[in-house]
Amino acid sequence: MVPKLKGSTNKRSCAWTALVAIIFLCKTFKPVLSISNQTTESKFCQNQWKPLACESLPQGIISSTTNLEMQHLWKFPHPQKKKVNNDPPKTLLAMAVGIKQKKIVEKIVKKFLSIDSTVMLFHYDGFVNGWRDLKWIDRVLHISTANQTKWWFAKRFLHPDVVAEYDYIFLWDEDLRVDYFNPKRYLSIVESERLEISQPELDLSKSEMHHRITVPTRNWNFNGWLEMRAPVFSKSAWRCAWHLIQNDLILPLGEDFKHGYCAQATHC
Repeated sequence: MVPKLKGSTNKRSCAWTALVAIIFLCKTFKPVLSISNQTTESKFCQNQWKPLACESLPQGIISSTTNLEMQHLWKFPHPQKKKVNNDPPKTLLAMAVGIKQKKIVEKIVKKFLSIDSTVMLFHYDGFVNGWRDLKWIDRVLHISTANQTKWWFAKRFLHPDVVAEYDYIFLWDEDLRVDYFNPKRYLSIVESERLEISQPELDLSKSEMHHRITVPTRNWNFNGWLEMRAPVFSKSAWRCAWHLIQNDLILPLGEDFKHGYCAQATHC
C-alpha cells in the first residue's frame, strides 16, 4: 500500500508541476501572440492593394500607380516634379456630360482649369464633336459611351491606382451652378477642416433650397450633410469609396449612407 501511495503522490506532484509550467508559458507568450496578430493585421492593411501576379518581378521595377497626364506623341515626356509641402493640392474633376448642358459645363471646366486641375469628361450621349468649338477641348480627357451614368464611368475609369496622384477627386453632376464658387477657397476649407468627403455648401441667398437639411449651419465653415450630386473625395477616401461602388450601379441611392465609413479615415 505504501508504494502505491508514494506513486500517487508523485503523479500529483508531476501534474502540479505541468500545470504551473503551462500557466507560465501562457503568461509569457500571450503578449507575443497579441503583437503577432497586430502585425499581421497591419501588414494586411498595407498589402491588400498589392498588384496580383507581381511576386516574381524584381523589387523596384513595379509601378503600381499611374496618372491621367497626357504625353506628347513624338516628344519626350517632361519629368514629373516632386510635390513640395506648400504646393496647392492636386485635383481631378470628373463629370458625366451631355451636349444639352454645354454652357453650364463650360463654366465649371473653366473654374477648375484656372487652378490647373485635371479634367475628365464622360460623354453619355456620344456627341464629343459638338464640343470642338471650345478653346480648352484638347486640354481635357474625353471618354464616350452612350447612356451611362457617372458612377458607371467612375467604377471603370477612376480606379484608385489610376488617380493616386490626385489629392482630391471631384465627381460632379453636369448641371451645377458655379457662378459664386471659388475652388481655391473651397479647398482651403477642406484642408483646414481635414474633410475626407465633402461638397460645396449652398448659399441660400443665391440658391434654391430643396431639402431643409441642406441649410448651412450658422457660424460654421461646414454643414453635416452630403449628397451624391457634387461629392469631393480625398485620395484615401476615394480608395475606400471606389470599392463600395457596385458594378451594376445606376442611381447612387444609398451610397451616401455607405460613404460615411470611408470618411472616418480609419479604413485601410
